[in-house]
Order: sequence, then C-alpha cells, then structure tokens
Amino acid sequence: MLLEYAGKQGWELYRLYCDEDCTGADRRRPEFNRLLQDAEQRRFDIVLCKTQSRFTRELELVEKYIHGLFPLWGIRFVSVVDNADKDPEKKGHLLIDEEAAAVVREVFTRFAQGCGKTAIARSLNDRGIPNPTEYKRLQGLRYQQPRRQNGTLWKYFSISHMLVNPVYIGNLVQGKTGSVSYKTKQCKPRPPSQWYIVEGTHAPIIDRDLWERVQTKIAQRTKPFGGGTVGLFAQKARCAQCGYTMRSSKTSPQRGGKHYLQCSSRHVAKEACAGAFISVDRLERMVLAEMRRLLDAYLGQDQLEREVQLPDTLQEQKKQWVAHLEACEKKAAEYAKGLQELYLDKTKGLLSEAMVRELAQGFAAERDRLEQAKGEGEKQLAQLEEKIAAVDYRRQTLEPYIHPDRLTREMVEELIDYILVGKRIPGTREVPLEIQWNF
Repeated sequence: MLLEYAGKQGWELYRLYCDEDCTGADRRRPEFNRLLQDAEQRRFDIVLCKTQSRFTRELELVEKYIHGLFPLWGIRFVSVVDNADKDPEKKGHLLIDEEAAAVVREVFTRFAQGCGKTAIARSLNDRGIPNPTEYKRLQGLRYQQPRRQNGTLWKYFSISHMLVNPVYIGNLVQGKTGSVSYKTKQCKPRPPSQWYIVEGTHAPIIDRDLWERVQTKIAQRTKPFGGGTVGLFAQKARCAQCGYTMRSSKTSPQRGGKHYLQCSSRHVAKEACAGAFISVDRLERMVLAEMRRLLDAYLGQDQLEREVQLPDTLQEQKKQWVAHLEACEKKAAEYAKGLQELYLDKTKGLLSEAMVRELAQGFAAERDRLEQAKGEGEKQLAQLEEKIAAVDYRRQTLEPYIHPDRLTREMVEELIDYILVGKRIPGTREVPLEIQWNF
C-alpha cells in the first residue's frame, strides 16, 4: 500500500522501517528509533505511514516530533489513511514587520535603561499604541478575539512575556507545553530546559547584547517576596473581571507586613479594570476549605474503594480489546495470504478466472471488514488508555494531600491551574472565588 502510494507520488524510497509484533504505543521499537535518528540527520525528506497511530499512539511523541521537531528538521509527515500531510514548506517563514519591530525594540531598550514593566505598558497605552492582539486585528491578520475586558491594552505580563521571548533574537521555540502522561490529553507548561529551541531560523529584531542586558536585569529583579522566594499563588491568581494575573503587594511593617494580591491591570491605563483585591492568608484559607471539601468527596472510603476497583475493570476491558485487535490482525493476515495464493493458483491453471474473481471478492470484503473492526478496536483501546491514565493521575494527585493544614507552593503547582478572584461584594466581606483544578 505504502510502496504503491510513494510510487504514484514519484518519491524515491530511502528505507523501510518496520517493527514486527510491536504496537504504536511502544517507544522502544528499534526501527522506530532508527527512523528518528535518520530524521534528525536529514537522511530523507518524508515520513510515510499508513496511519498516525502506526507511527506512535503517544500524544507526547506526536507533539514532540510530528508537530515539533519534524518541521524544524524539514521533514514532511504523511499519513495515508488519516489523509494527513504536514509539510513544513507550507508554513512559510517569519518576516519582520518593521512597525511592530519598532515597538519591540522600544520595550527592550526602555527596560534595559531601568524603566519598569508597568510604566512601559502605561506609556504605550497613553500613546494609543495597540498591543500585539489588537495590532493583528487592525492589520487584518488571523487572531483570537480577546474575551476579557481591556483585552486590547498593554499589560504588565504582556511586557514581561515579550522580554523573555527568544523569537526576537532569531530563535524558534516549540514544546512550551506537554502532556501530563502519554495516555492523556491533559497538558501543563514545561520548564525552559525542556523546550525545543532552534537558533537562527529568521532575522533577529534586537541584537544579542541588548537581549543579554535585559535578561541580566530581569534576573536581578526576580525577587517576588522579601526572601527571594516565589509567592504562594504566583501566576495562579487572576482577576475575575478582566482575567489578568494578580500581582503581589505588601503592607508596611507598622501595619503588619501582610501580603496581598491585586489586579495587575489597575495601573496600566486610566480606564482599566477596577480590579480584585484579597489577602494571601485569606485566599489560602478559602482554597484549603475547598480542597478539604473535594478531598472528602473524592477520597471518602466508599468512593476510594470504587476508585481502586475502577482501574482494574478498565484494565480487564483493555486486555479484551488487545486480544480482539490481535485476532483481527491475525485474521487479516490470513486473508491477505489467501489472496496471494488465489492468484498463484490462477497462474498455475488450478482455478478459473471467474472462480478466482468470486473468491477474491469475498476475501477482499472480509479483509476490509476486519480492517474496519481493527480501526474501531484501536479507537476503543486509545479511549480506555486515556480513562485509565485520568483515573490514576487523579488518585495519585489527591492522595498525598488529605486534610492539609497549610498550603505549599508545590501543592499549588500540582493541584491548581488558576484561581479567579472577584471583587468583594459591597456590604459584605464575601469575595467570590472560582478555582480551576488540575484534576
């Protein structure tokens, strides 16, 4: 099938990579790893597979290679049955927009000269300079319409993210997020050490010297609290009104030296969000209360017993589907062999052409039915693996944190995606809160 397809396209065969008796979920396949090594060395231009699942069933590897490294290496990925063709040549090249580049250079230069991020954002807003999203809209480019109030304003964190983006020195970065497990679609941010960076993919907007000076200044300024430690809810608490990350502040020692969180967009423009405000201590108490409620619900004795039994049930279903797939593959191989023997018998004169045609049609129909059954089996197996991973991940995530007295930064990172903090309800002490958990 693949040789015929390649021949029709006029492609020259470099090598066949085939791992017998191995599934697409096995990343230790010898030929699979040989293919990846040859791809990295640019020994061919195209990877051709029957289906993407034959290449790999792991979402992490799909992201890493098909959507990440293959385009960077100039490798085209083609999946015949899936009708998927990822051609790096069709993605174009990064070109400098001089109008936007001038703003980028101004941001870097002013920060290097000692200007703060909020002051830079306010200056750009006061002069009516659109932020990147609004600029794309004005230029008629593809963009995602901001859903938040003041979504077109420059913010503290839009300046902050710009100052550490390597794309401005000519580097391409991919893989900033990755799946929690290869069996689930849930993703989380990766540390910079795990990013895929290719240097010199396009012309730089700023020079290396300015970049290094800015990075040095950022490192010197990165002291969220007095002791240089990261705040408990740093990058996690967001204003429910405008959606932007809340910044920390601290009262004077005379007033107790307490830490507070407030909306980061309050100071970037005159008409910006009125914003949310809450003490770190109070937010911690509210999060702990909700955690205890959820933990009691998820890890009550009866529920825990069900959670323990559920993976066993799913594993049994998985075994049944694996056996079903193996049976389909074996039967399909038998029909394929039968077709070959029919044509051999025809050439030997043992069967008439009409009889061969009739038998071949029956064999082909049964083979197609098995291929469909096999495809459905692979789909069901993938869904089961995802369910098993989700259950295991939720239980493993929650069990270490039964009835905690205090939160730690590690707990917040592990359990919480983000927290939406609302403005205090007038006449009460109630602050609306919405927590988006990682489980």
